Amino acid sequence: MIVIEAVDTACWNAITGSREIVTVEECGEELQRGDPSMHGYVQVRERDIARAIVRPLPVAADITFRLQYPDAYRLDPGERDLLALACTLSDDFALCSCDRAAVGAAHALGWLDRVVSLQALATSLGVRPCRPFKRQYTERQLEIWRTSLLLEAGP
Repeated sequence: MIVIEAVDTACWNAITGSREIVTVEECGEELQRGDPSMHGYVQVRERDIARAIVRPLPVAADITFRLQYPDAYRLDPGERDLLALACTLSDDFALCSCDRAAVGAAHALGWLDRVVSLQALATSLGVRPCRPFKRQYTERQLEIWRTSLLLEAGP
């Protein structure tokens, strides 16, 4: 999850201080479900979550998204709800995701150019992580996924 990696790399406060970050209730709940006894567990505190705008997902948005993207059932619940919420946005937005399936869904919805990596977001704000980002959060990995999706679509 983007928030977990952003907190773990000490980028979250700088990102949320520079950009309006919107998420959904499911993502907020997922951030608090982890097992602290697991190796590599990263604690995301209430105050970290409070730095983002957490919106409820309207039922109509969920239904609309599932009709527009029939493979919605294959997505992680948080990613699915976030994409459903994005369907309700009329203004310009960017989708920051480290999930290959969510990037594929964004492509199917015509939003591939709106997807950004955590690394690209941090770099655009001049934020330096305290350690290198894990692979799925990098611009290189997102470019690999984008290229693959575009090649699969063909001319």
